[in-house]
Parts: sequence; structure tokens; C-alpha cells
Amino acid sequence: MTGTHLGMPAFPPFPDAAREAVRDGVLRANLRHATHTIRDKRARAVAELADWDRLCAAGKAVKDHTLRHLDRYLLQLEAAVTAAGGTVHWAADADEANRIVTDLVRATREREVVKVKSMATQETGLNEALEAAGIAAYETDLAELIVQLGHDRPSHILVPAIHRNRGEIRDVFRSQMGRWGRPAPDGLGDDPRELAEAARLHLREKFLRAQVAVSGANFMVAETGTMVVLESEGNGRMCLTLPDTLISVVGIEKVVPTFRDLEIFLQTLPRSSTAERMNPYTTMWTGTHEGDGPSAFHLVLLDNGRTDTLADETGRQALRCIRCSACLNVCPVYERAGGHAYGSVYPGPIGAVLSPQLRGTASAIDATLPYASTLCGACYEVCPVAIDIPEVLVHLRERVVQGGPVTREGVRVRIRPARGHTAERAAMRAARLLLDHPGALRAGERLLARARRLRPRRLPGPGRAWTDSRELPDIPAESFRDWWARERGSRR
Repeated sequence: MTGTHLGMPAFPPFPDAAREAVRDGVLRANLRHATHTIRDKRARAVAELADWDRLCAAGKAVKDHTLRHLDRYLLQLEAAVTAAGGTVHWAADADEANRIVTDLVRATREREVVKVKSMATQETGLNEALEAAGIAAYETDLAELIVQLGHDRPSHILVPAIHRNRGEIRDVFRSQMGRWGRPAPDGLGDDPRELAEAARLHLREKFLRAQVAVSGANFMVAETGTMVVLESEGNGRMCLTLPDTLISVVGIEKVVPTFRDLEIFLQTLPRSSTAERMNPYTTMWTGTHEGDGPSAFHLVLLDNGRTDTLADETGRQALRCIRCSACLNVCPVYERAGGHAYGSVYPGPIGAVLSPQLRGTASAIDATLPYASTLCGACYEVCPVAIDIPEVLVHLRERVVQGGPVTREGVRVRIRPARGHTAERAAMRAARLLLDHPGALRAGERLLARARRLRPRRLPGPGRAWTDSRELPDIPAESFRDWWARERGSRR
């Protein structure tokens, strides 16, 4: 899939990008305040449900079942959407998805579209593709609007402008709104109510004028062909009902078998993402209905590396993700580095396991993302569909270091190890050899104990990076094996 990418420009390896981010004191303060606030509210909301663990287990079971039978449910979805008056398009990669959407907009003879927040279209780089075709795409989600007006990139799944504070948003609105449409009111301050009102006035004229809308979907129901969008501001409702043509670009993993399955996710997603008991705006639509909503509906089903990910028995669990962003808000690495350091529209722990699978590990950024974690397991603990992110991270680290068989474009191939891991592979081979020979291990332990006074403060060569931020542990005078033999051996 040559068009498989995640909507981001060429990016440096994660360690380099993170090093720059942690030097930005304002960024770190913004992230710390926002993530701590969100995760504390989430913890209180989740604690209200006595059956939260069972809900998460049920969500995991539904997702796993659907992924095992994805082909069947996608065909059922296509039949249901078509029967309801919609048109289904299949996109193998980002380029094909962008081409389909661009052609659909051109067919309407319109030169602008309004958009509901959609990670799938960010993943494909749709806005840039439409702009190249002379079509303006206007983001209507408040945070996405801030990012677009500021010529910025999203840095969070739920709150794309989490790296911006109120003063920065005010400055963006003042300087940029007039270039995109209705300007910001004179004397605009940084009070959240003022900022929200400025955005509402700016967007209202676009809602009333636009004839084409582009959306994503949180879920697709196979049995009815229903699309489901959850959002908090009402902009989605405007986009999904007012325009004459609606185009939805959705990843193939978002399908669920039955309408009843939504019962689970309509409880877990709001609490796990925005810490709300019930989502403020839940919009559902099935095909087209004369005199009610868009008269033309197109569904673009996006693969873009998902089928390849599905072929990986360990890594496929990342496709269970419902984009709640809970893992980002508890991750100590994300809190300090921010979302831009991940070089993907999917930042944080879920991005560290999803992006290298969708794109492969050939690039510098994707080869380093599996290492963007302390493996503390906090992400696994809060995941509402029980994705074992640490397990997948270790699995991908092995792929980066050792290479091996993977599926690419539906074909099983063998990839070479990433560059820069020669010393690591040699160390692992040496460790395996040593651990396979207990006598040699015992002799090595005793030798280290006798030479413990010669322990260096810093390691040479590749080990220098490790000791730049850590102290080498002291070497005990006696190994555990020798202590056990001395203390317990005689009793036996």
C-alpha cells in the first residue's frame, strides 16, 4: 500500500522530537494541567459503575469477535447501507480514499466542505488533498478549528489543541479568523465563554452555506447500516443534517455486529474519554430519507494498513481501540513529550503501537515509537477494551531489533532488523549464551563481585545513553545463588 501514511510530514525519531518537547516549559505545563484534570474526572466517573470491569470485558469480547469475522460483517454493512439508499466505496489506502472523496465533491460542483472531527481523514491527509484540488475544507470541532487556524497539528486524540492555553487560542482567533471567514469580535479576551462564542459565530455561516459535509464515525452497525458519531459541541449534528451531500470516511475496524452492541460502548466511551455519564450529542443516521437530512450519502471504508495489522495475532488487539484517549492521559511519557513527538495523528501509547503497524517500521520515527514507553502498564489499566499495550510494545520492539515475517499489502514478507540495534542484538545473544550455561553464569557473578570496586560510573559506547540519566547499581559482594547456598543449602 504505497499510499499508507498517517497524515503527518516527515518527522525525526521519537527521542529527538521528545528531547525538544521537554525543553518547552509552557508545553509541559499545559499538558500536565490538562491530562491530570481529565484523568481525575474520568476516575470519578468510572468509579460510579459497579460493573465497569464487566462492561470493559464485554466490549473486548465484541471487538474480538468482530475482528475475527470482519469480512462477513463488512459485507453485511455494505448491503445494509446500500439498501438504505447510501453508496459504499472501498479504499485500500490513503491515496485511494482521498481520490474517492475529491471526485465525489467535484461531482457536486461545490468548492468547500465542512467537516466533523475525523481521525480517519487526518490519517489520510484529506484536507491537503482537497486543497490541492481547489476545495476548501473547514474543521468545525472547536479544538480542530484552533489547530487549523493556527496552522498547527493535532496533539491529542480527544483534545487536539491540548498543547495550547487560553491566551494562545485567543491570539490565534484574533489573527487568523478573518482570513478564513467571519473575524473574531473586537477586544476578544481569553475567557472560555468568549472563545466559544467567537467560534460559534465564525462557524455558523459555514454551516448554513455548506452543501457538502465530510465526517468519520465512532461506530458502524452491520445489521442496519447505521453510522454513529459521538461529540460534545453540536457541530457534528449541524454537519450531519444540514448539507445536501454527506461523505463519511471510516476505518474498517469501526464496525460492530448489532445495534444492541452499541449499548456497551455508549456507556464506556463517554466515561472513559470526557468523564461524562452520557454523551452530549450522539448522532445516528442510516442511509438517506427524503426531506430529512442529506439527500446523498457515501460511505468510504478505509483499510490503509488495517488488514495487515489484523494478520498479526499479537498486534491486532490495537484495532479494538475506540479512540477514548484514556491511555494518553495517564502516560508519563506523553505528559512530558506531548503528541507532536509521536509523528502521527495517533499519539501516546495507542499511537506507539498502532502507527508502526499501519505504516511499518522502516522509517526512523516508526522504528523508535515502540520505545516511547516506560512499560509501566498504566495504559492497560485504563483501557476500556483491554488492549494490552505493553505486550504489543514489547512485540514491536522485537520486530524492530530482530526483523522477521510480517504482512505488507496482504503479502507475507520478511523484514530486516532496523539500523542501530547491532549492539543490542549482540548483547541479547551473549545473554542467551550465558543463561544457557549455569556454570558460566555462576563464574561471571563471582568475578563481578570480586571486581566490584572497579565498577565505572558511566558505561562506554552505546551504554553511555543509559547512564546519562541513571546510576549504575552497586554490585553486591555475594550473588543471590551463593547466599542461598550458604544460608539454606546446609539446612537441606
